[in-house]
Amino acid sequence: MESLNLGILAHVDAGKTSLTERLLHAVGVIDEIGSVDGGSTHTDSLALERARGITIKSAVVSFVVDGVTVNLIDTPGHPDFVAEVERALGVLDGAVLVVSAVEGVQAQTRVLMRTLRRLRIPTLIFVNKIDRGGADPERVLRDVTAKLSPACVAMGTVHAKGTSKAFTKAFTKAFTKAFGEALPEAFERANGRFVERVADVLSRNDDTLVAEYLDGSLAPQRLHQELIAQTRRALVHPVYFGSAITGAGVPSLINGITTLLPAGEPDTDGPARGTVFKVERGAAGEKIAYVRMFSGAVRVREKITFRGRGTREATDKITAISLFDGGTEVPCGWLPAGRIGKVWGLGDVRIDDTIGVPPGEGDGERGGHFSPPTLETVVVPRRPNERGALYAALAQLAEQDPLIDLRLDDVRGELSVSLYGEVQKEVIQATLADDYGVEVEFRETTTICVERPVGTGAAVEFIGTGENPFLGTVGLRVEPGAKGSGVEFRLGVELGSLPIAFMKAIEKAVVKALRQGIHGWEVTDVVVTLTHSGYWARQSHAHAVFDKSMSSTAGDFRNLTPLVLMTALKQAGTEVLEPMHRYRLEIPEDTFAAVLPVLVRLRAVPHTSAVHGTTHTVEGDIPAKAVHDLERRLPSLTRGEGVLECTFDHYERVRGEPPNRSRTDNNPLNRKEYLLRTQRKL
Repeated sequence: MESLNLGILAHVDAGKTSLTERLLHAVGVIDEIGSVDGGSTHTDSLALERARGITIKSAVVSFVVDGVTVNLIDTPGHPDFVAEVERALGVLDGAVLVVSAVEGVQAQTRVLMRTLRRLRIPTLIFVNKIDRGGADPERVLRDVTAKLSPACVAMGTVHAKGTSKAFTKAFTKAFTKAFGEALPEAFERANGRFVERVADVLSRNDDTLVAEYLDGSLAPQRLHQELIAQTRRALVHPVYFGSAITGAGVPSLINGITTLLPAGEPDTDGPARGTVFKVERGAAGEKIAYVRMFSGAVRVREKITFRGRGTREATDKITAISLFDGGTEVPCGWLPAGRIGKVWGLGDVRIDDTIGVPPGEGDGERGGHFSPPTLETVVVPRRPNERGALYAALAQLAEQDPLIDLRLDDVRGELSVSLYGEVQKEVIQATLADDYGVEVEFRETTTICVERPVGTGAAVEFIGTGENPFLGTVGLRVEPGAKGSGVEFRLGVELGSLPIAFMKAIEKAVVKALRQGIHGWEVTDVVVTLTHSGYWARQSHAHAVFDKSMSSTAGDFRNLTPLVLMTALKQAGTEVLEPMHRYRLEIPEDTFAAVLPVLVRLRAVPHTSAVHGTTHTVEGDIPAKAVHDLERRLPSLTRGEGVLECTFDHYERVRGEPPNRSRTDNNPLNRKEYLLRTQRKL
């Protein structure tokens, strides 16, 4: 049976979860449609999701329609939980992007569509809430074409908009009838504008369509097949209209999902290859991995290998598998290609791990797509004796969301986490209280900066010298890398000059040490080259056991490397960069004079400025730390009519004195302090 892994994405409150409920009801999975406001939806299973009426964690439900097994993934809409969306993108075959017919294209809608287009994920657009007062499908369609993609085709018309009786008429019914070779006059009269629009959009990728349309030889079958082909190549985005509440337009959308998106026969006979896109804990504390298989299959009691970033690799035996089927989970003995399931028994598994053989070109591995979190805060337990429980709880939350980036300050005993926004902070606080019984408070939220080297530096410590208490020789050269390259470790010595365990110890120590640079921020876009190495082989006294004082160990290299690295980094020098957001501001034209001085004070640099009627649109860059302040001031400056869209864009060098971040390691910048903590001696 063909399978399709489908994502439902939207800006918060566009009706994404309501649409999911309507789809499940339409295909017979559920008998009664749940309510977001009432907390009775099928996919929002967390108590916190039901209480707040928002999706926090992605959820999976499966059903069969028209011979296609659809694994539907409902993702969060709030930008604070964009990490959940990012992980889902790596396992999708297609997507439905939901847009409100009232609010129209919103900030997160544009972020999502840019990402879907960049990853070439076939996408249908569903304009929801046509029954709501203020619905304007025609305006929204114009905005979709202007702001999301010019290659959009309306697949129907809306009638009685803004009323409970709103309904749609689909153009695609004409495609289901058998026509002759030429385009019938009746079809052209009824659907002329539709045919003209489809031919215009599709012909941008196929010149022969224009000629066929002009000479009257364009058959509906040809038009339909080309629409399918270009939609599956993510070149064109069909637009459907409807209402998740009343069900209007949903049958047409379901038809589009099964006919236009790329369902296919999975390769169950190939080598086992899959991706872990979600990890949660069971009732007994066991890890449960959500896995999408791209080829082959895995089975219960089978030992499988899974790999993470870098050189991390582990092997575990699968103890149980359940498949999503018919709106529920079903225990199963195997997880085949094309399906999504839950896997038990992989104790060391992490999000983004690959199952089985390493992924190859075009295997669905899409990596990171959204901006990293740009905020962080210190988490403090209200009861000091719960510090250990807080660390254990946050460690489990970090397993489910690695971008939380839990940091432990060994010196102060403080815990800090990375955030996308204040709503995420509130959710973490509520989750800790409800699920772990730990009540916490947060300190002031601060901006996360990064460091980059500005020059080249080198340092070396030789084994057996008076100033080197470790039994190892390590020499490192630090130099700038390409922007966006992260950390690159190179060998400037022969591969056999050190045992492989020592070589790996140096590399891991380099990566770990660079999480805190000269000013305490993570160092990125850097190349570190191992220039010197040396060790003392395993030795023992005559007729005696192994003597550590005469033999090098991996620990010697783990402890020596940070000292050498920080010396080289200080010589190279670093610059601190702060995150910058790209903003788009729409305000009444007569308020521009009041808004401009505020933008200047917040260091918001405008790049473009244009007036369209009574609306003034400004686009430019703004420091991430100033976004919240602008959001707070905007309503009073614009009579509540200002609209602000902000997304992370790049890092920029901090003006003036660079900010410092408190260190959480043994501080290899201070040799005396470092040796006291690692060796308990000078």
